[in-house]
Amino acid sequence: MRPVAVVIVTYNSAEVIADCLASLPAALDGVDARVVVVDNASTDGTAEVAAAADPAAKIVHRADNDGFGAGVNAGIGHADGCDVLVLNADVRLAPGSVAVLQRALRPAGIAVPKLTDEEGRVQHSLRRAPTSLRTLGEAVLGGTRAGRWRLLGETVTHPRAYERAGEHDWATGAAWLVSRECLDAVGPLEERFLLYSEETDFMLRAGRAGFATRYEPAATAVHLGGESTTSARLWSLVVTNKVRLHRERFGALAAAGMWLAAMADSLIRAARGSARHRQAARALLTMPRWPAPLDGDGPPYLCFSAQDWWYHNQAHSDFQLLTRIAEHRKVLLVNSIGLRMPTPGRSTQVLRRIARKAASVAKLVRRPLPDVPNYHVMTPLPLPFYGNPALRKLNAVLVRAQVRAVSLALGIRNPVIVATIPTAWDVVEPMKRRSLVFNRSDRHSAFPEADQRAIAALEAKLLAGADHVLYVSRSLQAEDAPVTGERAHFLDHGVDLKHFQRRDTLPADLAAIPGPRIGFFGGLDDYLVDFDLLERLAEDIPEASLVLVGDTSISMERFERHPNIHWLGFKPYAEIPAYGSGFDVAIMPWLDNDWITHANPIKLKEYLALGLATVSTDFPEVRHYADRITVVQGHDAFVKAVRDVLETGGLSTPEGRRASVLSASWDSRARQLMDLAEG
Repeated sequence: MRPVAVVIVTYNSAEVIADCLASLPAALDGVDARVVVVDNASTDGTAEVAAAADPAAKIVHRADNDGFGAGVNAGIGHADGCDVLVLNADVRLAPGSVAVLQRALRPAGIAVPKLTDEEGRVQHSLRRAPTSLRTLGEAVLGGTRAGRWRLLGETVTHPRAYERAGEHDWATGAAWLVSRECLDAVGPLEERFLLYSEETDFMLRAGRAGFATRYEPAATAVHLGGESTTSARLWSLVVTNKVRLHRERFGALAAAGMWLAAMADSLIRAARGSARHRQAARALLTMPRWPAPLDGDGPPYLCFSAQDWWYHNQAHSDFQLLTRIAEHRKVLLVNSIGLRMPTPGRSTQVLRRIARKAASVAKLVRRPLPDVPNYHVMTPLPLPFYGNPALRKLNAVLVRAQVRAVSLALGIRNPVIVATIPTAWDVVEPMKRRSLVFNRSDRHSAFPEADQRAIAALEAKLLAGADHVLYVSRSLQAEDAPVTGERAHFLDHGVDLKHFQRRDTLPADLAAIPGPRIGFFGGLDDYLVDFDLLERLAEDIPEASLVLVGDTSISMERFERHPNIHWLGFKPYAEIPAYGSGFDVAIMPWLDNDWITHANPIKLKEYLALGLATVSTDFPEVRHYADRITVVQGHDAFVKAVRDVLETGGLSTPEGRRASVLSASWDSRARQLMDLAEG
């Protein structure tokens, strides 16, 4: 048997590629094989995940995402003398499958396995050559019924067809093995399709060259898939590329017939309420000769943040997500317009808070990142009296006027609006927009200093009015489910993997502190952090140093009597990994309150990315990490756990902890947000 090169094309596939690669050793049993991962300029750390999952794999880094066909062709360039197995990153081959396919390969030329979903249901992957009549048949009868008749359906749907081996016109391209003879005779994949129809074109060309596509049900694979059936944009590409394929095969007149059939299909299904078919109909009306790149021009973004870029930690999710979106789209980030006016007796450090907000407003509009010129930051002058209806209305008018003026100057029209702070509702409600995304990162009505009734009412209005509601807390998502329904989506926090890597050189002030070091970095807020627990740690483990890195809104005088507590104050985001690198144990000492119950601290993944052994108090979201983070209840258990981790090194290993978050990059999360917001 000839060697096999497994070519896997990836694009932002960090969440699935590791499992795909893990399935290959058993699938390739008895086969001389090499693995080639072609990464089409992913921004989510896919290549790093792939290299960690299979160090022997050849990783091909491409400069652009110019389509699946281009990626496959690049992979074939690293497969001299080999048969080529083209595999999607979301496919998991069953043991021994490749040898079965290779035995079926000759004289066929192309061999494909049986595809199932995760529950074992057969996916209809076999196809007949596309014709106008088959497209109309599926429009009138539905794909399942039409597929039972050769003349009326393109998709083969009869169950018996999936029980026996046989030859077919073509098959979906999630997994297909191609002989070297077929590759040499047929030539490369047509790259101009960008995505979808390139495998159809190749297999039909192979048929004309005397080769066949053979289905072999003894080889099986699980295919997660589903993007084209849920994404209106990708479904539009499926439909329009079918017309382009007909044009390339038969000419303009035949393409016109296919266009009419595809339009009829889209309109019939759109009339039944299908949003993706409505968009497909629009795409057919405006389709260019070849599709534009998937990362082409898109809508601008306007984000009402819950933080302030100029004085809050820039690790916050709004900043991480929007700076990455700004690599593809124009972005205006509006710094926090607040939840309340700081007042003596209810707020701490009142004058300091007012002064720093005034300084933020004075910065007007700036581009703070030279390498990301599309990222703009502004701070409107607010009147944050949200408990007073008249002042609240005046504030909305004032803030909206400022934001509209800046948007006009920047050329931002009809943006995707992302609101993280509920007080943005009054501002955004009348604004023209592409879509409204409520990034529900916390229950802000639980904030102790706010007018909780007024903020809860604004949260409710934003929940009801948003097109999409994003959650980082599964418990909060479950509580809101009766209101949000299908508009709710879990979008976990990410981590900056390049930034959060261990440093060999520690900052001088940290290096001067004797070890072992119990460490915490982040905001030291009295409604989040259990300061009594911190004192208990210092008293019960006197041989260790407790290092606290972060800004605080309260006095830290209570810790001055503990010689082993070292508060180093606020440190810039750029320096945080260096401080974390000096921790022997990292801690999350949270209070047990409603805010924490619905929280998902970003530092959780930052600790893991640094490989740190971590001890945390119990809250719902951390339980998903109980195999990597020691989770306990009560002060006694927390102190004991920290002492144990100092001695044993904690759960997993530094390498294992970092590997567990390699798929959780902020780039990946930003791409998910864009896909959702832009349809």
